[in-house]
Amino acid sequence: MALVDNAVYVDGLRTADPADVTDTCEVVRDRGGMAWIGLYRPGADEIREIAEEFSLHPLAVDDALAGHQRAKLERYGDTLFVVLRPARYLDDVERVEFGELHLFVGPDFVVSIRHAESPNIARVRRRLEGEPELLALGPEAVLYAILDEVVDDYGPVIAGLENDIDEIEDQLFAEEGVSRRIYELSREVIDFQRASQPLVGMLEALLRGSEKYQVDLELQRYLRDVLDHTLRIVERAGAFRAILENALTVEATLVAQRQNDEMRRMTELNLAQNEEIKKISSWAAILFAPTLIGTIYGMNFDHMPELHWTWGYPFSLALMVGMGAALYGVFKYRKWL
Repeated sequence: MALVDNAVYVDGLRTADPADVTDTCEVVRDRGGMAWIGLYRPGADEIREIAEEFSLHPLAVDDALAGHQRAKLERYGDTLFVVLRPARYLDDVERVEFGELHLFVGPDFVVSIRHAESPNIARVRRRLEGEPELLALGPEAVLYAILDEVVDDYGPVIAGLENDIDEIEDQLFAEEGVSRRIYELSREVIDFQRASQPLVGMLEALLRGSEKYQVDLELQRYLRDVLDHTLRIVERAGAFRAILENALTVEATLVAQRQNDEMRRMTELNLAQNEEIKKISSWAAILFAPTLIGTIYGMNFDHMPELHWTWGYPFSLALMVGMGAALYGVFKYRKWL
């Protein structure tokens, strides 16, 4: 079984470590107190066993079995079903990794089902065991501590995203091709918003129901503190998204400007090439005229006009020069030369 820890607490103190879930329920019935069961990536049969022992609602169990749930808080009678989306920033690949945590919080039990490396539930358990007066407040205290841990883990994620955004702002005007990184970072920020933003409504709902479900006043203060931290994180994530949207717009403008500059350069190059082609063509035509005349009179036929004429040779030279000069004048007039 994917059982990480299984304990019974009475008045904030750990009094038993049952071998299995059935023993846990018996100890709670005999001694009172609260059971806290921690599971890591359990199978379907293990989740169904937990559901049967604690009479969990079938709809909540179905959600836990299906996985890939959005962050939410649902109440089924006297049991809360909470889905959290913890996150951690991976420095080596500069990426945000999201996990999933399911919590069943009842009058005398807490079941945590973790599907990722974060949050560190063992650290939460050690913290609460070191504060028995807080743990004595019951399952709601465990729920608060886990929420606090998830929100605290969002801090390094915010710092990592902020560092990535700073790098993008530096690269925006210095390098080309940052659009892909901006888009990928935008997707991470959006996913982070989807993970963190629902916590605001969840915490507000818990606080609204505090009086009805007789939640300790001190615990309410703790929940309000977590809510304040969550609001700040959500606001910063919203600011990150706006910055990245503006950066993507600026990058698109810069890309369009670079394309226009390249088109202008190519147009100028084509114009310059056209001018060179005109000059080459003009000189080719000027040289073609005397070549044509020389070629005709170089055929050496016996019967040709002006072949035996005294002025034939000077006339042919003059004709060559005259045709070349005429073509030069025409091309010069058309500004080809």
